[in-house]
Amino acid sequence: MNVLDFVHAFFSDGAHWQGYNGIPTRLGEHTGYTLEALALAAAIGLPVGLLTGHYGRGGNALSMVATAGRALPTFGLLVLMTMLLGFGMLPVMIPLVVLAVPPILVTTYEAVRSVDPSPVDAARGMGMRESGILFRVELPVALPLILGGLRSAAIQIVSTATIAAYVSLGGLGRYIVDGLYQRDYEKVVGGATLTAVMALATLAVFWAVARVAVSPGVRRADPKA
Repeated sequence: MNVLDFVHAFFSDGAHWQGYNGIPTRLGEHTGYTLEALALAAAIGLPVGLLTGHYGRGGNALSMVATAGRALPTFGLLVLMTMLLGFGMLPVMIPLVVLAVPPILVTTYEAVRSVDPSPVDAARGMGMRESGILFRVELPVALPLILGGLRSAAIQIVSTATIAAYVSLGGLGRYIVDGLYQRDYEKVVGGATLTAVMALATLAVFWAVARVAVSPGVRRADPKA
């Protein structure tokens, strides 16, 4: 059998669409892991990136943190956290958040720093507070790039959240891990296919969010928005 045969066999089997090991259940678990990790990473990366970008300080430190975060092996960190903390959600969330924070942090910083200084200086000259300058002048212009950082982080989480299955949790990685253990390559290919489809769906979601959240003027100025 080739890969397409495995895909067809997996999705055409009615047993894969129901029960605790069904596709809807595993998709729901995987989505939950992704949203939780992305929310935690955004709660860390967005405020720090916005503030450092607004004041123009800490760029070198952010680059060092991002480089260190990207250099850490996710699976190795999962094993270490499991040994230290035991089984559960926390050992899974830590490596996923560590993976997702760097693109959010660095992209947010660069997005704010790339805003044209002219309107910023004009707003400051009119007596606008720093918080107002950040959220009413810089953030709307920087939003396309910020969403790009969130999108990159989300796709990385979707692709990597399969590691949850290695510590007895669910998600789409369950098909891959169980399939390898059982030598059931239909499951392995099915789980990998679902993960790829979910990553593509994540791209579509962020494209739709950008169309709604980014103002038309910014979209015209930035064709990528």
